[in-house]
Amino acid sequence: MKNIKLKTILLTAFVLLLSLPSKAQISKAEIIATGLTCSMCSNAINKQLKSMAEVENVSTDLNTNTFVVTLKDNSAYTANTLKESVEKTGFFIGSMVLTIDLGTVKITESQKITKQSGSYIFVNGGEKSVNGPVRVQVLNEGFVTKKEFKKSAKLQAKYADVVAQENTYLIKSI
Repeated sequence: MKNIKLKTILLTAFVLLLSLPSKAQISKAEIIATGLTCSMCSNAINKQLKSMAEVENVSTDLNTNTFVVTLKDNSAYTANTLKESVEKTGFFIGSMVLTIDLGTVKITESQKITKQSGSYIFVNGGEKSVNGPVRVQVLNEGFVTKKEFKKSAKLQAKYADVVAQENTYLIKSI
């Protein structure tokens, strides 16, 4: 009798753990900003990013205008949140590479994976198994240069209805 109760309790605990919302989030963002002309511009973005509550650290490379943003554990920030923060300073995103823990998944082209930090659609072909953090580049408008966005016009058109949904990102694994 005790053995059955113990099994029931363990099974219930396991089911409860699985039913918890996925806390997979962005742990790091590598942002290349455009439109910067001096170190004061870079300082404005750096200050803005550091002022965000869930940002743990920001490091800056002035030669490439790259900001590496490390987020606190269990951060609920999305790629849009980070993009809006940069845009508040009057600058734009030229590239955004995210490090996201997707858990253990098998990725195929056009697969949509929904996590707390958004929905991600993989656009680079092939099958790939992922276990843990993965680096991905966001390909949506506003997350790449206008030139890069135009290059991917067919790709963008293919997913236009899906990308219109809030916090849905076309990504390619790096």
